[in-house]
Amino acid sequence: MIFFESTAFEIHFMNPIERALGILLLLTGGKLVPATTLAERFKVSLRTIYRDIDRLIALGVPVDAERGAEGGYRLASGYLQPPVALTRNETAALLAAMALVRSSRTVPLAAELDAAEKKLLASLPKTVHGLLKDADRIVGIEPIPPDIFHSGTKAQPTEDWQAALDGFMAGILDGKRVRFDHVNPVRQTVKAHDVEPYGVMFDRDLWYLAGRCVDTNVLKVYRADRVRDLEISGMFFRPNREFSIQSLLGGAWLSSAMRRWEQEEAIAEILITPAQARKLSADWYYRHAVFTPAKDGRVLISIPSTERARILPLVRWLGPGAELVGPSHLREELAAELEELAVLYQVTNKTDPLS
Repeated sequence: MIFFESTAFEIHFMNPIERALGILLLLTGGKLVPATTLAERFKVSLRTIYRDIDRLIALGVPVDAERGAEGGYRLASGYLQPPVALTRNETAALLAAMALVRSSRTVPLAAELDAAEKKLLASLPKTVHGLLKDADRIVGIEPIPPDIFHSGTKAQPTEDWQAALDGFMAGILDGKRVRFDHVNPVRQTVKAHDVEPYGVMFDRDLWYLAGRCVDTNVLKVYRADRVRDLEISGMFFRPNREFSIQSLLGGAWLSSAMRRWEQEEAIAEILITPAQARKLSADWYYRHAVFTPAKDGRVLISIPSTERARILPLVRWLGPGAELVGPSHLREELAAELEELAVLYQVTNKTDPLS
């Protein structure tokens, strides 16, 4: 225990741990504290104070040092926060929210989330520890079911995915740019990006990273599972105070991305009936495509992708009334497939095929 108003004799016999804690508390005011002041305060030599500071730094305490006649030591801003008193119900609510976040397969700063949960539990009376320390017993979260139709949206968590989330969040908190490689599975390319990180969002069991691409000066959204080798650069940036991640929700980010993809990708065109157009207009993905009225009363939908695994299943799912206009090679492939199906389903007799 440290007695700041104790006698010089008592301070002189402080052990190194007590003295280091005393130094830590004195450095929390935000002002520079000279080494000579610390030495006089604790009645030790300057060399001892230097060793104590080195010990704090080795333990991960962010001590800022400034040289010169007016120099000294202080803690990095924001390292120690004032204590927050939470009621039992408030803490339980936070633990329930944590359970909801953990139900996703990857979360930003997962290790820090675990540490925060332990601190919350430690702040509660022991009488409720047994109830809340095993939160999985009392809070159940149903995982998001897989989207079989849009199978390309499913991804398995990896270390790269977690590293991308953690690094991106660190860039946001530090106000520093991040650099990473982004994998495009359709083009089978890897492209380097230099980004000012703005925010992260969770959509349909996937995490997305939103930030300003430095090269193009465009706000872009990147799927975190497609990011590799993310690192925080030494370049600071001024956060855009007008930006809110809320502006990208409700599919707004996807609509913007589709407009950009239309300039970069080949286009698939499908003629569909008005009823089919209404059905696709309710889909989370295809409702952001371009729908154009056609002369025969049908609707032309333009999709910025000619990926076989995306276009052919869509036409099959739409069924009669949907005509794949282009590209021609997918139209020919679909025609051959439908011919095989026609032969398979041609009724030649009423004999039970299982008999």
